[in-house]
Amino acid sequence: MMNKRKVIVLTGPTAVGKTKLSIDLAKQIGGEIISADSMQIYRYMDIGSAKIKTEEMQGIPHYLIDCLLPGEEFNVTVFQGMAKKAMEEIWSKNKIPIIVGGTGFYIQSVLYDIDFTENNDNGDLRKQLEETALEKGAGYLHEMLTRVDPESAAEIHENNVKRVIRALEYYQLTGEKISVHNKQQREKSSPYDVSFFVLNDKRELLYKRIDQRVDEMMKEGLLEEVKQLQKMGYDRSYVSMQGLGYKEIFSFLEGEITLEEAVYIIKRDTRHFAKRQITWFKREREVIWINKDEFSYDDQKILSYMMERI
Repeated sequence: MMNKRKVIVLTGPTAVGKTKLSIDLAKQIGGEIISADSMQIYRYMDIGSAKIKTEEMQGIPHYLIDCLLPGEEFNVTVFQGMAKKAMEEIWSKNKIPIIVGGTGFYIQSVLYDIDFTENNDNGDLRKQLEETALEKGAGYLHEMLTRVDPESAAEIHENNVKRVIRALEYYQLTGEKISVHNKQQREKSSPYDVSFFVLNDKRELLYKRIDQRVDEMMKEGLLEEVKQLQKMGYDRSYVSMQGLGYKEIFSFLEGEITLEEAVYIIKRDTRHFAKRQITWFKREREVIWINKDEFSYDDQKILSYMMERI
């Protein structure tokens, strides 16, 4: 263990309270924060991504926030490269990297150094699959995946056409299921000395906080934020605009639903998302669960417990 470098992970479902706890932890241990969030990386997308405000950072350096324009590509491979670079920078200052965020796959990619090298990337095959998706719809493509790799199909939502294509492409190029490849990658042991915390709360309280947070976002001007992005030339074809809170407001702006319906869908889908996040973290190995109610919602007690475990 002596030569493994320290990394701390603080994750958990959306709206559980990771941001505040991460700042307290960073101050306590001399840490700096790397955001593991697929939306906060983008500039101009502050309200819908619940991005930490500068004053909330309390002087703690944050990485992977406001780095890209909404039109730039950001995926797990890009994240992995940027996060590793940030970790090196933090260690060089004799500080501890704290990875904070709710995107489980991103966190995993760094902790286990998952290899994403595409097997002899085949542009023609990808193009063919993209055309199939356009002609016959996302459901048809997902059905194709279900036939060859049911485990992946169960994990990937049919609307996530990009990942469905990647899984099909991987299978057709290698003859191996991507779910098997990913499982092998996940079983690698981490090259780091990791303390992996999952902050959680009672389901009904979490859902209440999600609803309150969405109301708060609307008050803070989520509608205006999306209108501004639209003015800048970003539309729903951008991956960044597929984020929760953004695509629903676009549906309203394009006259497909009322604003009330948009807010209802954001709340409902965010609750579903939180549930999926919890399911994901339950599959992770060697995580330390922090159920807030077991600490009587006392931040100081939670922090002391984390310090003991670190």
